[in-house]
Amino acid sequence: MNGAFQGSLLDLCEETGPGPLGSTVKRIPLAHGAWVDVRPGWIRGADALFERLAEVVPWHAERRHMYDRVVDVPRLLKFYEEQEPLPDPMLAAAKEALNAHYAEELGEPFRTAGLCFYRDGRDSVAWHGDRIGRGSTEDTMVAIISVGTPRSLLLRPHGGGGPTLRHDLGHGDLIVMGGSCQRTWEHAIPKTSRPVGPRISIQFRPRGVR
Repeated sequence: MNGAFQGSLLDLCEETGPGPLGSTVKRIPLAHGAWVDVRPGWIRGADALFERLAEVVPWHAERRHMYDRVVDVPRLLKFYEEQEPLPDPMLAAAKEALNAHYAEELGEPFRTAGLCFYRDGRDSVAWHGDRIGRGSTEDTMVAIISVGTPRSLLLRPHGGGGPTLRHDLGHGDLIVMGGSCQRTWEHAIPKTSRPVGPRISIQFRPRGVR
């Protein structure tokens, strides 16, 4: 299931960094007061950013208890605390642009950054919401930038029983989950048997949301 990373022909422009937001962002209302904003190709120079992050981030593997055994987490991870320098200036610029765009609606800045490295189709994340901390009781936002090979991010109402939505994200795409989304919906990156290249996701969150 291993696949080599293939860049996008749309990522060959000379400009790099975050593009505009504003009217380029499409909001999709969901049930129960949740919504997602989608902005394809927001990060210009995303393929080069992927290659830099894959090289310089101090990725590590984790093991977690699941039922009666300890299992490997099927992706590599790195979490950047509030005061910890981000690994690339483009991420700092992206966080600044997100804070400027969402400041009034969110009421606070994005502060932390969690990075996940999906090396191939065997890497995944199960159905979940970011409910550690305030996300379990309050409306909040989680902004995700995807670089590298597109992978499917699935969304469904919490506990299932409703429609499953799919967004194929990579090459600098942005998705922001807001409103009650972390409490009333779940998201996942499923495994795939198709040959797929690697992908890195960057998740910006406010203080006290994991």
